[in-house]
Amino acid sequence: MNSQPEATAGPEIIAHRGGLWPGMSENTLEAFTAAADAGVHWMETDVHASADGVLFAAHDADLTRIAGRPQAIRELNAAELDAIELSAGGRLPRLDALLQALPTVEWNIDVKAEHSIGPMIRFVHNLGASEQIRLASFDSGTLRRLRTALPGVRTSTGTTETALFALGRLPGLPSRGLLPSAPEIDALQVPERFRGVPVVTADFVDRAHREGLLVHVWTVNEEQRMQALFDLGVDSIVTDDVATGLDVLNRQRPRRHRGMGE
Repeated sequence: MNSQPEATAGPEIIAHRGGLWPGMSENTLEAFTAAADAGVHWMETDVHASADGVLFAAHDADLTRIAGRPQAIRELNAAELDAIELSAGGRLPRLDALLQALPTVEWNIDVKAEHSIGPMIRFVHNLGASEQIRLASFDSGTLRRLRTALPGVRTSTGTTETALFALGRLPGLPSRGLLPSAPEIDALQVPERFRGVPVVTADFVDRAHREGLLVHVWTVNEEQRMQALFDLGVDSIVTDDVATGLDVLNRQRPRRHRGMGE
């Protein structure tokens, strides 16, 4: 389990799919490079495996929205995917190319589909990328399989695991609720609300930090909401609006520093 000082070392922003930039497609090398050049250290991306097991950065399972083509990513081999021009410009990047092109940033990688689990495990072993990534998924079962195969690699919690942690607010239960202890779990990645019910509360953040867990909130693009969440103590905000996120962050860091010294 992470120590409390590490769990509260932020705050940071995480560039969601590299952020939204004029003239650039999401989840492209150009978008991630723009975010890195702006000063972002953590990038968020999703991965799907090609027919021949190569991981590509893409949120959707198919190419309809981003390239106007009906094929699923898993139906095409890597060479075919390399050649596809995206509707807003750029091409789908291979995950290994992203990590090699931007070696100083870290990557929060959402494994979207079961058929991508094996390629993700091979990727980490072959590239030696364990120190540069955190693995994520809505599916807690996917994360358990990844933790078993990749001991020591950081992961967030899945939806079920987050719900088990949230039970810690109830009397008689430990601070971490019924969330199992696993050294690989370092972050709770959550929406601000779920079905209208607040998820990120002062109690939620305080309990997470007591358990050595970071709190990351997605996906927040409004300045006032970012500020309110940082004031609540969250460690990172996932955002499409990198420029606004950095402005809020730059105002927040001196306030956190003064608070720690008081």
